[in-house]
Amino acid sequence: MTRVAVTIPYFDFFPEIKAELVALYPDAKFPASRARMNEDELIAYLKGYEAAVIGLDRFTDKVCSALPELKVVSLCSAGVDHIDPAILNKHGVKMWWAAGINKVSVAELALCYMIFTLRRVHFFSSILYRGEWKGPVGFGADLRGKTVGIHGLGYIGKELVKLLQPHGVKILACDRVDISEFCATHGVESVSFDELLARSDVLTIHLSRNSTTIGMYTAAVLAKMKRGAVLINVARGSMVDENALKERLENGHISGAAFDVFDVEPATGNPLLDVPNFFASPHIGATTRESWAMMLRSGVHGVAHAYRQEVGVYPFD
Repeated sequence: MTRVAVTIPYFDFFPEIKAELVALYPDAKFPASRARMNEDELIAYLKGYEAAVIGLDRFTDKVCSALPELKVVSLCSAGVDHIDPAILNKHGVKMWWAAGINKVSVAELALCYMIFTLRRVHFFSSILYRGEWKGPVGFGADLRGKTVGIHGLGYIGKELVKLLQPHGVKILACDRVDISEFCATHGVESVSFDELLARSDVLTIHLSRNSTTIGMYTAAVLAKMKRGAVLINVARGSMVDENALKERLENGHISGAAFDVFDVEPATGNPLLDVPNFFASPHIGATTRESWAMMLRSGVHGVAHAYRQEVGVYPFD
C-alpha cells in the first residue's frame, strides 16, 4: 500500500473528499498546521512516504535528495510554476497535475473584475465608507459595446470567451499557438500582441508564468495600451512591471486595473494598494468550493496516475 502524506490543510474543509482519500490510502497523514512548510519541515514531514499530495510546496534538490522513498508528487494547485521537472526527473519522482481544473472560477472572477473596474465600484464604495455620498465624482462605464482583449487563449481564456458572448462585446485574442479554429467558431478576432494592446478597452491576462512571460508587460508595453483602457490580471504575478503600472494608473493612461496576483505574495505593503483606481484581492482566483473540490479530488487521483514530466514541454515551457 502506497504511503501518502498530504501537505495542504484544505482537506479539512471537505471531509467527504478526505474520507475518499483515506478509503484508498488508510495510513494517509494530514498536516496539523495550516502554515506552509519550509525545506527542513517538508523533509521531516515526508520522511518515509512514497507519495505527497501538495499545494504550492517547492520540491528543491535538497528536499528530493533527502527523501529517497518519495516517488510521486500529486498537485492540487492550478499552476505548476513552483515545480522544476528537471529536479523531479533527477530523483525519479513522477508528478500529476490537471490543466484547466479551475477555469470556471478564474474566468468568472475575470469577468467580475472587468465590470467592477469599468464601473469604478472600488472608488465609489470608498466614498460611502468615508461617510460621504457620491457627489460630482464622475462616471463609470458599461462593459457592453467595449472591445475586450484576451491575452492567452488556453483553458481559462476560452471559458472567458463563452462568458463574455452574451455581453455584447467585441472579443480579440492573442496567443503564441494557433487559435484560428477556436476564434472562427466563437466569433473571436485573432490579433497580434501589438494590435491587442492598441485596440483593447479591457485587456485581461490569462498566461502561464514561465520564462517567456515573466516581465512581459514592461513600461514600454504598457505605454502601447489604448489610452483609458483597463487591465485585469487574475493569472500570475511577475508578468507586469508593477512600478510602471502604478505610474500609468496615476497619470490616467490606464484608467483602472484589478489584480488578484502580484510579484511578491503576500502583497501587503505593495505601493499599488495606495492607488485609488487600482483594486486588489489576495490570490482568490480558485477560492471557490467548486474549484477546490475538483482540485483536491484531482490530487487524490494523481497518486496512482502520476507520470514523468518533460522539461520544456507544456506546462513547463
